[in-house]
Amino acid sequence: MATQAQQPPHLHLAEITAAQFIDIWKHFDADGNGYIEGTELENFFKELETARRGAGVVSDPTHAVFKEKMKEFMANFDKNADGRIEMSELAQLLPTEENFLLCFREFVGSSAAFMAAWRRYDTDRSGYIESNELKGFLSDLLKKANRNYDDKKLNEYTQTILRMFDLNGDGKLGLSEMARLLPVQENFLLTFEGIRLTVKEFDSLFTFYDKDGNGYIDEQELDALLKDLCDKNKMVMNRLLGYKKSIMALSDGGKLYRTELEIVLCRDSTL
Repeated sequence: MATQAQQPPHLHLAEITAAQFIDIWKHFDADGNGYIEGTELENFFKELETARRGAGVVSDPTHAVFKEKMKEFMANFDKNADGRIEMSELAQLLPTEENFLLCFREFVGSSAAFMAAWRRYDTDRSGYIESNELKGFLSDLLKKANRNYDDKKLNEYTQTILRMFDLNGDGKLGLSEMARLLPVQENFLLTFEGIRLTVKEFDSLFTFYDKDGNGYIDEQELDALLKDLCDKNKMVMNRLLGYKKSIMALSDGGKLYRTELEIVLCRDSTL
């Protein structure tokens, strides 16, 4: 984790490497929560302005000029207008010389496609893509994007993504972390962040909708479950139902098993 005393890295460059992108991200996402926000965001904007416009820029976050420029900046790059910068938004702001984040979007352009790809590469149904599965995923991604690569480059990309998302160093990546590669408007998992359930709450919910006790729910039962979640959390129903197709992409022939739904809804999954 970077300290404020350290030199902010690489912001003066017009184009950065994947490794430099990670250095920037980890420097400014000081609390490691997956967003640049609050004072982190003020520090980022101040350093970016200084690096690209020179030492004469207004750098006092309380100054009206600073506030106005930062407002314009966020209007351009904060695509979902949540007041913070996510990794996919930073990728648009700081393009890398070989931007595999943008290649990823060419391969998986929607949340439904992403979930289908996730199901394909999470071959052991563990709820994670492990390092050997990630390499296959990236190989297909690069082929789909018509990018030339050798095994050395593929290994480099694999290690880069592990450095981005494998924060505890266990060699595997969770669904919510990998979904940060999606454009924010397609990352439906962000919708569920505020309503993630405990294991106990999830077990009660799943048991209630799995009325016959067969271990899975179908599409109609998912409709009812999402409706109740909307009512309970005062959410707009059509927005949540819009993600039903994405959730069902995890299903096995229309059967959504406990482990699949747990990935989406449970904040402290036991998987």
